Formats: sequence, structure tokens, C-alpha cells
Amino acid sequence: MSNLASTYSDLGWHMDALKLQEQVLELSTQIMGEEHPSTLTRTSNLAVTYLHLGRYMDALKLQKQVLDLSTQMFGEKHPDTLISMNNVAGTYSHLGQYSNALKLQEQVLELRTQIFGDKHPDTLISMTNLAGTYLDLGWHVDALKILEQVLEHSIQILGEEHPDTLTCMSGLARTYSYLGQYSNALKLQEQVLELRTQILGDKHPDTFTSMNNLASTYLHLGQHSNALKLQEQVLELRTQVLGEEHPSTLTSMNNLASTYSDLGQHGDALELHEQTFSMRSKILGPKHPDTIVSIEWIEEVNMEDEKEANLESLSTW
Repeated sequence: MSNLASTYSDLGWHMDALKLQEQVLELSTQIMGEEHPSTLTRTSNLAVTYLHLGRYMDALKLQKQVLDLSTQMFGEKHPDTLISMNNVAGTYSHLGQYSNALKLQEQVLELRTQIFGDKHPDTLISMTNLAGTYLDLGWHVDALKILEQVLEHSIQILGEEHPDTLTCMSGLARTYSYLGQYSNALKLQEQVLELRTQILGDKHPDTFTSMNNLASTYLHLGQHSNALKLQEQVLELRTQVLGEEHPSTLTSMNNLASTYSDLGQHGDALELHEQTFSMRSKILGPKHPDTIVSIEWIEEVNMEDEKEANLESLSTW
């Protein structure tokens, strides 16, 4: 059952995985006990599925539990403990708690480098994750240095089509975009999208992420029609696969609303931004960075409406 649940997760079928994982964890806890290594692994797997489903607080609760038990039983430097620390840090990032994420990620990277060396796949994962937090904090040049190094090692060690390599390529493309290097971003994003579609299929959440990132770069390049087409497609797919209230679906709603605004469709933009804000407030909380972004977009659209109203008034003189 655990293997089947893992396969479901790899395919992006997280609701199917959830049902099995909850059942397996309950049996494992009853038979082996809460502190058995197999139970800890199953608890960790369930937490990852919660994360994929956007249930961040549920994930964090389980991950902290696993980290505490793993540290007590195996010690701080055990590979399983480091995985647990990495998972907690990742959930902190999803919750917008970037300083907490940064602290843990730096600690994990230091320990993995000491234990495994700087080219071990687990060390490369830590470097990629740390670079992601650097991006969230606006430290784009620092992220760029790390990701270019990781990508070179990852291609050599894991190959171009490995999921970890594709994650690094996606992060590097995102960094290029932040730095205004849109042609470099576009080239990488098209490559990642093609590979993820081939390997994972066109309805896998990671493929949706690649489509979303490519649409963002189209916008920066002024290709609004291409961006709009992709964003509408991603929103429809995420709603079908992940559900209307999943944080990734809300990201797609926000992005589509922003494109409507760029195209001068301020009424459609405002309606979608207000819907996104309402759902983000409910699901992520009023202080989450994504919720704050929604407030800023609503204010910006309202300002654009006021500017247009003033221009119309002036034109009647």
C-alpha cells in the first residue's frame, strides 16, 4: 500500500495517495508504535501529501513531530533527521515564514556538506532549496550563483531529465526573470516544460508550474496573448486537479487577474483579484505574503480605474 501511495504521489494523484497514506499510517502506529522508523517515514510521507494539497498547517504539525522524534532517536546529523529539517523548512517557506526557513536550510546545507560532500544529490537539493528562499527574500544575485553551480553538478551527476535537475532549471529560469534576463528565462522554461510534459504528463502539478512560469515570462516580453492563453489553461487544469481552494490555484487566479489588468480589462481583473483575496485570507491567513500581494493588486487596479475616469472627464472639456 505504501508503494502504491508513493506511485500515486509521483504521478501527482495526491488525493488518491492521501487515502492510502492515512490508512497505512494508522495501521503502522497501531502495530509498530509512533516511534518506529517505518511509522516516522509514513508520517513524513503523509505530511508531504498534505503540503501538495495546500494543507500547510497540517503538514507542519506532522513534520515537527517527525523532526522531534528523529532528533531524539537518531541524532541531529542522521540523514533522516536532515530530511525532516529540510521538510519543515520547505513548509515554513510555503507559509511565508522565510526567516525560519532560511535558518533551517542553512543548517541543513552545512551539515549535509560536512557529511556527504558538496556534490551529493542531497546537498544539491539543500542548495536549490536555499536558493529558493533567497529568491523569496529578494536576494536574486545570491540565488543565481547557487543555482548555476547546482545545475552544472546536477546535470553531470543525475542527468538532464532527473526531477531534481528540472527543479533547479526552473529555479534558475525564475532567477533570470527576476534579473530581467527574459530571453535566458524563456529558453530554460520552454525546455523544462517540454521535458516535464514528456516525463510527468500534461496534468501533473509540476507541469502546471512550468506552464505558469512560462506565461509569466511571456508577459515580461510583451506577449500578452500567449500569456493569457497559458494562464487560462493552467487555471482550468489546477482547478480540476488540485481544487478551487488550493494555494497554487489561487496563484493562477492572481496571475490571470494581473494579465486582465495589463490588457485594460480592469473590471474582470478587479473581480478576480477580490475573489483571490477572499480565498487567500480564509486559507492562508491575512498576514501571509500572498494575501498581502492580493491587497496590493486590488489597490493598483482601483488606481488604474481612477486614472481612466479622470482621463475620460478631461476629454469632455
